[in-house]
Amino acid sequence: MMILEWLKAVLYGIVEGITEWLPVSSTGHLILLQDWLPFRFTSDPVLLAEFGEMFEVVIQLGAILAVVILFWGKLWPFSKKKTVQEKRNTWSIWLKVVIASIPAAFVGIVLDKVLEALTSRDINDWLYNSIVVATMLIVYGVAFILIEHFHKGKEPRISSLEEIDCKTALYVGLFQALSIVPGTSRSGSTILGSMLLGLSRTAGAEFSFFMAIPAMVGASGIKILGFLGYVLDSNAMIPLDAWIVLAVGCLVSFVVSLVAIRFLMDFLKKHSFASFGVYRILLGALVLLFWALR
Repeated sequence: MMILEWLKAVLYGIVEGITEWLPVSSTGHLILLQDWLPFRFTSDPVLLAEFGEMFEVVIQLGAILAVVILFWGKLWPFSKKKTVQEKRNTWSIWLKVVIASIPAAFVGIVLDKVLEALTSRDINDWLYNSIVVATMLIVYGVAFILIEHFHKGKEPRISSLEEIDCKTALYVGLFQALSIVPGTSRSGSTILGSMLLGLSRTAGAEFSFFMAIPAMVGASGIKILGFLGYVLDSNAMIPLDAWIVLAVGCLVSFVVSLVAIRFLMDFLKKHSFASFGVYRILLGALVLLFWALR
């Protein structure tokens, strides 16, 4: 039985590792997976729900580690191989990442608490379902196709991370905040926003990768604390299998992310995002059809 749960964790890790970096919504795919292939390592439905909510966020830590490793040279400001100017450029990139992270942090923490106080339901309760995911998959899929069409042949205003100013970083961060809605895609929303603001596809994708580090680390920390709070309040016994499932998911997402990130950066040198838009529309339509027929 547990081998089946481990295999599920492998599948979740593969899906996370691929969809986290491609603009197709990792959270949306994980929500769909939890609807169609939920974990069954315990008979306690509350524990499964709490674990599932934590799992779909914390599994992203494996994907984040892949970014840190692949872009270590750009991210680490203390390298002895860097000149003084290169170190300044690295610190400048981190400053812009922090600025870009403010809107999402505000929406994810402050507005979530306000919404829960007013309605007794947080953002997850309101938005995390297959219908919202399917709708946003389609909406952003159409947006990708339209934006690629209108930007065809236009030269980008910004082609490297060093050219991004703090104002532009904040605007990109506002687009990232929209990804609080599942199915939107954090990378998809930030890359779309980047293109609208004049960034090249590769610069927008790379900046999106770096923005993911504080966003996912912060979200994972909040979810872990929330899950531990539930465990302490309910005196629930977490089976060892649950931690194994989480570890397997993180490890697989890390390995798959290494491949997915390299693929996307190579893909963007020759292709547009229109194909991802088509995929999003088809998947969203399929989910809506499945929901209507069941």
